[in-house]
Amino acid sequence: MAKQRIIILICCISFLVIGTSVYSDNTNRNLVNVQLLGLNDFHGQLNTHQVLFGQKVGGAEYVAAYLKKFKNEQKNTLLVHAGDMVGASPPISSLYKDEPTIEYLNQLKIDVGTLGNHEFDEGVQEMNRLLQGDQDSGFEGSNTTYISANVIDKKTNAQLLPPYVVKEMNGIKIGFIGVLTTETNDYVIYKNREQVHIIDEVSAINQATEQLINKGVKAIIVLAHVSAKSNVTGESPEKAMVKMAPLIHDEVDIIFTGHSHTYANTTVDNKLIVQGYSYGKAISKVQLQIDSLTGEIVSKDATIQLTLHNLIDPDKETMKHISAYEKKLTQRKNEVIASIPKSLSRKKDKNGYSPLAEMVATSMMAEMDTDMAFTHHGGIRMSLQKGEITARDIYTVLPFNHKVVKTRLTGSQIKKALEQQWKKDRENLLQPAGISYSINHAAKIGEKIQDLSDKNGHKIVPSKIYSVAISDYLAFGGDGFTSFKAGKIFVTGSLLRDSFADFLASENSNNKSYASQ
Repeated sequence: MAKQRIIILICCISFLVIGTSVYSDNTNRNLVNVQLLGLNDFHGQLNTHQVLFGQKVGGAEYVAAYLKKFKNEQKNTLLVHAGDMVGASPPISSLYKDEPTIEYLNQLKIDVGTLGNHEFDEGVQEMNRLLQGDQDSGFEGSNTTYISANVIDKKTNAQLLPPYVVKEMNGIKIGFIGVLTTETNDYVIYKNREQVHIIDEVSAINQATEQLINKGVKAIIVLAHVSAKSNVTGESPEKAMVKMAPLIHDEVDIIFTGHSHTYANTTVDNKLIVQGYSYGKAISKVQLQIDSLTGEIVSKDATIQLTLHNLIDPDKETMKHISAYEKKLTQRKNEVIASIPKSLSRKKDKNGYSPLAEMVATSMMAEMDTDMAFTHHGGIRMSLQKGEITARDIYTVLPFNHKVVKTRLTGSQIKKALEQQWKKDRENLLQPAGISYSINHAAKIGEKIQDLSDKNGHKIVPSKIYSVAISDYLAFGGDGFTSFKAGKIFVTGSLLRDSFADFLASENSNNKSYASQ
């Protein structure tokens, strides 16, 4: 790999692009320039804006403006995404079954995409409806070509979607392979993925690569909903795809990643790996030079382009699309549920505590009248700001359609579930209510939980049965908490967000101020 270059362009006291370049002699007239523009982990963030490096970024109208600008600058452009375009979406998308986001992606003319774990949030049937459309409702579905080499239909034992697709630019064949992280088995409850199984990413990529080579394709790109991260110099690369890269076929040139919501622009084993944060904060912009005689990629250059608001005008077509759905939402979601005197943050400390998560867990315990409750931080997507809390806010904080359930578990089963907060490669802390314990971070996995006590200060008895409120997501073993599956569900309650909204309203009506505690 040739030398690398970092570009940090400061404009209006803002970071514009952060990039890695691989140089090649471009005087050869046989070289064709091709541009790839990538998104990942958009999560239906049509009308939400983010802050990065102190500057406003994100928002569908700004993402669209940058994509259209870059596409106009280079005619040989393909738009791609690495999954999680929908799921955990704000109300403007989720209340309408994420159809507004699919329509937006159609407006952008995304050429190729792959599946993320959140595409399975409502099950395989609903995922297929989003991709293929629904004649009964008139929803047309996605115009994007979706690919996935490692999601296998159990009935047919074949890939659920095409494993790859070949696009042509100036007669040059460019192959795209899609893969989904096997961690999906931890993040998606079984009933929503029971029709499929997800095989090893590396073997699926390598098999598809051989098939593309046999078709005469030399330029091969992977769209992987698999984690990756690096610093802005491309150094200190980490996470799953970085470990996989040396095992992946040498004919693979570029890997667009997702899932970890991080920055990645690095080269591992001569493979360029990119990721543009999440929620439309950035676009992965890859410039290729391909030899038209051999079909080989001879140079590749990547920048992570922040979607800064102060450097471009928002896209009018997208603004019109957003406005139409916001009008539908106004009456439905502006109802004030409660008021809180200070903000509740979803950010957790080293022991997993967050003020907002604690309140969510407490609301679950209150609804189900249980001994204790647990919630997982991945289901809480935004913090709550002080002041009036609307139904829209509640939906944004808790966008998943998870229900509160009441289970029975022994003390030993509870401890076993708590020990599953740690695995070899990651930590996934729960937020409890009605139970306390200490964590020995230095202890080995399986022995970190100590001094378990109930809400009255009594020690948890291993053989005693306790009532526990959790989400149906956790009850079915979601996020890798398989020990919760040992509990029998004997009451199914309301949606978690409805339970939380009722709790907030009750606290207000009783003149309590939970948020000030």
